Amino acid sequence: MHIAIAGNIGSGKTTLAALLARHYGWEAHYEDVDTNPYLNNFYEDMQRWSFNLQVYFLNSRFRQVVEIRKGDKKVIQDRTIYEDAYIFAPNLHAMGLMSSRDFNNYSSLFELMSSFINPPDLLIYLKASVPTLVSQIQKRGREYENSIRLDYLKKLNERYEAWISGYDQGNLLVIDVDNVKFDERQADLGLVIQKIDAEIHGLF
Repeated sequence: MHIAIAGNIGSGKTTLAALLARHYGWEAHYEDVDTNPYLNNFYEDMQRWSFNLQVYFLNSRFRQVVEIRKGDKKVIQDRTIYEDAYIFAPNLHAMGLMSSRDFNNYSSLFELMSSFINPPDLLIYLKASVPTLVSQIQKRGREYENSIRLDYLKKLNERYEAWISGYDQGNLLVIDVDNVKFDERQADLGLVIQKIDAEIHGLF
């Protein structure tokens, strides 16, 4: 079983993945942040490094999904391959931070890769307002994230909402992170688990 968590930067994906992995005994697959060789460069100069970063993430997540599907474990994945292709890369292109040549090359690569994989059995989307995202980004204190622009987060949020509103590739659960503080309140985590139980019972 493959469950994936989607959401903007700072929405709480890694935190929720860890909490759910502990609760259910699932194997967690996290986003490659600490060893990513492009992230620091990207936030310093988005235009120069956007294509490199997106191809790195595409390769990393494709490998994750292939490994998940080859195995027989129940896996929770922090962020999906679809977010890169439908949200981050198009947003960089629209903001003039990725050239049309690079974007078309990237899109062609994603199209080929996505033909070899299946979507998650359940997608959990963490919906959060920009103030909530900013608060949580500041709380975790990653130095390279200090330069993230508010308009960048806002545009990403708009793309997330558009993608989720038309999502039809499988079961979907939306969690409103502005009101459901699963990292702070045990009762809120219990509510999330209750909703996930209701969804996954239909997967077996």
